[in-house]
Amino acid sequence: MLILEGCSYRYAGAARPSLRDVSLTLRDGEVLGVVGKSEAGKSTLCLVASGLAPRTLGGTLSGRVLIDGADTAGRAMHEMATEVAIGFQNPGTQLSGVATTVYEEVAFGPMNLGISREEVLRRTEASIDALAIRALTQRDPQRISGGQQQLVAIAGLLALAPRHLILDEPTAQLDPAGTRLVSDAIERLAAAGASILVVEQKVDLLAGICHRVLAVDEGRVTLEGAAAAVLGDPTLHALGVAEPSTVRLRRLGSEAGLSGQAIEGALALATSQSSRVNDA
Repeated sequence: MLILEGCSYRYAGAARPSLRDVSLTLRDGEVLGVVGKSEAGKSTLCLVASGLAPRTLGGTLSGRVLIDGADTAGRAMHEMATEVAIGFQNPGTQLSGVATTVYEEVAFGPMNLGISREEVLRRTEASIDALAIRALTQRDPQRISGGQQQLVAIAGLLALAPRHLILDEPTAQLDPAGTRLVSDAIERLAAAGASILVVEQKVDLLAGICHRVLAVDEGRVTLEGAAAAVLGDPTLHALGVAEPSTVRLRRLGSEAGLSGQAIEGALALATSQSSRVNDA
């Protein structure tokens, strides 16, 4: 379990905090989504939860971050990294820069954990298959597309087998097929007991995989609760967050005077067609 208690964080040289008195609990096996407009504090929340702020970024942190009940204050980043993995929106910041093939890139993280060769190979193979990047394994990770690099970076995180995973817009560069692969991998990790925090602009993705969602505005948590309740809250629009497609269709159908039965029938048809396209 990962817990933030009254956390506020100010970057070095900044006039005011980017995160203000944030408390949250991320339980084992839970996927927690985070939404908010640009500069709301979402990425800062990820940096604090992962331990990168203030350890590698400097700045000032108040409050407590606890991992599995233990206060992380004073712990070195390399110790934190064995328990919490973080993925960034730009895969270029995630890749090692030393691996010459995608296979080596995915294996790079677990190789540095000091585990057995057999376990490194098992994790690498499983992560490659989970993200469907087998065809890329002998390619240079610096010479593939941004979307492919994103899948490779996430595969590298999966190979670490983290108990706690922080993802900052992991599907930003991915098409619907790639997004589906990532969402499936997240669901499998959560089912195995990992706790996962996901910042995403794709609210339909969050609606499908998250148990709970919180909304952030000006560094503060303004909404928190079950995913369906928060993503369906009409006040989200004022926070710069788009409606999930099902919420938008229900609202438009109601405004057009359609019956509830007609709206739900249309939604069921749209969902069925979407599933056929994704399976294809």
